[in-house]
Amino acid sequence: MKIDPDSKGDLSARIARSIRDAIVAGRLVVDERLPSEAELADRFAVSRPTVREALKRLAAQSLIRTQRGASGGAFVNRLSYPEAYGQQITTSTLLLSMNDISFEVACEARFALERACTPLAAARRTPETLATMRAELDRQTQAGLTDEEFCASDVAFHRALVDSAGNPVLSYQLAGAVEAMQPLMNMITFTARSREAIVGFHSRIADAMEAQAADTAQTTLSQLEAYTLTLGRDVMAARSGPGKPD
Repeated sequence: MKIDPDSKGDLSARIARSIRDAIVAGRLVVDERLPSEAELADRFAVSRPTVREALKRLAAQSLIRTQRGASGGAFVNRLSYPEAYGQQITTSTLLLSMNDISFEVACEARFALERACTPLAAARRTPETLATMRAELDRQTQAGLTDEEFCASDVAFHRALVDSAGNPVLSYQLAGAVEAMQPLMNMITFTARSREAIVGFHSRIADAMEAQAADTAQTTLSQLEAYTLTLGRDVMAARSGPGKPD
């Protein structure tokens, strides 16, 4: 582990990057204890507070964990998929909100990714994932369901579809698409969309998954994409209509 002394930028960030690179490269393995703060400070020729800040950065990324006591210290963490999901969702949400990603681009990406996992999902769906989809369908037809609750159920339904593929890497990759892009699209379209129409699309998808009919599920997702795009364009056109600010 080392840093370029001539490189500009935050020292703690550079130290964190150096340690992260060592973890990714396998030079530091899961459960291995990192050198002490004093040893790291000597190695990188920085102060202990700078090292401490670097370790905080790594802990925030779930790359290390800290333990107290005589046998304590900082250890390389075993990053779990549930922890990774949260980071993927946060990163995707920030990417969309800070880089002016258009509604069309987000919609295209989300549905393309979801359709791509559908053949595996149809082949591997389980009674549990089917039950989740059916439960969310039932929830979406309940009287008095708020817009926020309906949107949350919408996300949960599609997350169950993705998780039906039984592939944690796919679930991780699609976490941002389903749980970051989809809420963005819901936020734009919820005032214009028909709940009945959404439930209809979802019912056909669930039926196709139960019948292991991947082609039907993909076709229905394409129809849902077209419906969502139309809603989004109509809403944004209304917002920027005559006499309204762009």
